[in-house]
Amino acid sequence: MKALRRGREADAFRDLPAGPESARADSGPSRTTEDIRARGLTPLWAAGAVGFLVLSLLVGVVSGPIDLGVGAVLESAGAHLHLPGATSPLSSTEEAILWEIRVPRVVLGALVGGMLALAGATYQGVFRNPLADPYLLGVAAGAGLGATVAIAYLPEGLRGQRALPIAAFLGGSAAVVLTYAVGRSARRERDAATLVLAGVTVAAFFTAWQTFLQQQNTDTLQQVYTWILGSIPSTGWPDVVLILPYVAVAGVVILALRRVVDVLSLGDDEAATLGVHVGRVRLALVVAATLGTAAAVAVTGLIGFVGIIVPHAIRLVSGMSYRALLPLSAIVGAGFLVLADVIARTALSPAEIPLGVVTAFFGAPFFALVLRSTRGGVG
Repeated sequence: MKALRRGREADAFRDLPAGPESARADSGPSRTTEDIRARGLTPLWAAGAVGFLVLSLLVGVVSGPIDLGVGAVLESAGAHLHLPGATSPLSSTEEAILWEIRVPRVVLGALVGGMLALAGATYQGVFRNPLADPYLLGVAAGAGLGATVAIAYLPEGLRGQRALPIAAFLGGSAAVVLTYAVGRSARRERDAATLVLAGVTVAAFFTAWQTFLQQQNTDTLQQVYTWILGSIPSTGWPDVVLILPYVAVAGVVILALRRVVDVLSLGDDEAATLGVHVGRVRLALVVAATLGTAAAVAVTGLIGFVGIIVPHAIRLVSGMSYRALLPLSAIVGAGFLVLADVIARTALSPAEIPLGVVTAFFGAPFFALVLRSTRGGVG
């Protein structure tokens, strides 16, 4: 019976897109753990990802209606770091624009993009589903509803920034639990299409409640509407300080368990055989991913498809296991959202395109491509 079950698991791996699962399909169960140990993060891929992030951050900082110049920005950075002989050529106004508006916005975009991409890759590994994503699983919609409730109904003294991530986390947690429960009710919880449809259903339900609350509390309409469209606020460092602890905790937990995610991708029975406490590990990963996503959504709103685009793009290029995919997703996701935000604030300057529209523009066709590549395992 074990041999038959393992044979079925090997068959299931062939239906997934290019990546660690498909690479292991032909080798059989006896080589899966060897492949997991061998396909780690190489220095070349790590250097490429970091280089992409650094370039994205630089583009994000210098791009805007006021041209500061790369050289001037670097000299200003050197002056702030108190490097010998470094002086800033920027005026006091330009210094304020750079360090109080652009740099915080770029850092916030990097934190949010990295967290959303990391959460997407984590959900895909935990649920063994290539289409899992914070947006598609309803987590973002649930977090948005929780934040809306906090703004509309909490007393004035409790409406501060500290309450928003907590309320968003509770809403996001309720959404992911409900999505998984709906998927299980169909007795096909591991089926890609079933889980995505369950997530779409839950997201629609939570969005309907959010819209209802908006109509009941019109004074929050503008802020909630901004969440729905998604954007990186230019409010300076307070938002960075707000989400940094949540993103840091979530990222540390997920990356510390990245090797275990590879084991979970083999199946619950195989993971338990290898000594993994499947229930505890899955709970820890889901809680961490939901916490980070909720904190990001509480500040930036509903930004979709990052968790689909980035992990699958890395898989298509490198075919690495989750051991390498998770840290690469965090780094590349940070750079991707920074560049998407550059497009959002410069394409129609001085007007600004909602960031959620930009990511959807790239994400929708990419999602269609991923859905087509997984059609063998859907339905």
